[in-house]
Amino acid sequence: MLSLIGYELKKIFGKRFVLISIALILFLSFIFSFSSLNSMYARDGSNEGSGRSAVKIDKEIASRYAGELNDEKVQKMLADFKPDQVMPGLNVQALYFNSTQSAIYSLFSDIEGNWNGRTVADVFGVENPKIGYTSGWHITSRNLAKVLMALSFIIILMIAPVYSGEYGGVDALILSSKYGKTKCATAKVIAAFIASLSMIAAILAFHLIFALIVYGKDGLDSSILFAAQQFSSGYIPFNITCGTVIKYQILLAFLNGIAITGISLVISALSKEKLISFALSAAIFIAPILIPLTKTNQRLLVLTPVYFTQYISILSVEQTAKAELYAVWAIPVALILGSLGAIFSRKLFAKHQVS
Repeated sequence: MLSLIGYELKKIFGKRFVLISIALILFLSFIFSFSSLNSMYARDGSNEGSGRSAVKIDKEIASRYAGELNDEKVQKMLADFKPDQVMPGLNVQALYFNSTQSAIYSLFSDIEGNWNGRTVADVFGVENPKIGYTSGWHITSRNLAKVLMALSFIIILMIAPVYSGEYGGVDALILSSKYGKTKCATAKVIAAFIASLSMIAAILAFHLIFALIVYGKDGLDSSILFAAQQFSSGYIPFNITCGTVIKYQILLAFLNGIAITGISLVISALSKEKLISFALSAAIFIAPILIPLTKTNQRLLVLTPVYFTQYISILSVEQTAKAELYAVWAIPVALILGSLGAIFSRKLFAKHQVS
């Protein structure tokens, strides 16, 4: 069995278009990570910088105010960041000098830079958020969402020919015996899941290692709610940490891999044409995101694999009394899709009669 699995893995990763696709996704990961870093800017008085310098400045500023946010700290930050001069008609809330200043002004300032009268309880409710440097991990989450979406199509491209491209040729010899039919089908299923999950693990490892090297662990224990305006607007509404978001993204990434592999295996077993197999699997994957989310359908739609990569929607549905997010329901959904895909595709292909 191990030799058959190895043989199937060689066939999956040995195709030129698969190798090109893998190189492309690695290139995109590299570009997204470094372009995001290079576009970062921070200013603290006369000290300003971009890229790694901006990260250093932002982290130093955030460390001054790190800890639980309270009303006294809000007043101190508003005073510390108040501009010396404000042009008439300029909306101070939209100014950006650093991530801490952007966060405090977007939440607690009026357009002239004065306190808007809101308390921490007014903005965040009963539980005061823990604040710190979070921009690096917000950027990492956004980049992961983009890359994991692209990677999903590459996985579908990898899995589409697993069965549909093998209705003849070398596999005909293996399938010619009853033993070969079951063994070959099982090996294909195992190899397909190994291929998809290993790709996801590699991409996650790249982005997380990059983030740890560049941004460090700072902010992983800080609330996502206190962040620069570009990250807080339309984001997850719960008082959870950046580390929690990253953990959910990792979980959802693997669940997405399991689900789309199961779906792609069934379509591959049903179709004799690789292109048709890829097109149908890709259409099934992307279709739910084309349907507008409403209060009526939200809970159902976000449990489809495409929303596992677009993490904000599924993480924004609900938080239970035990602080768990609605996204935990993705676990049984993915396992069911993966299991059904493995079982039915194996049976469909094992029953195939070679002429």
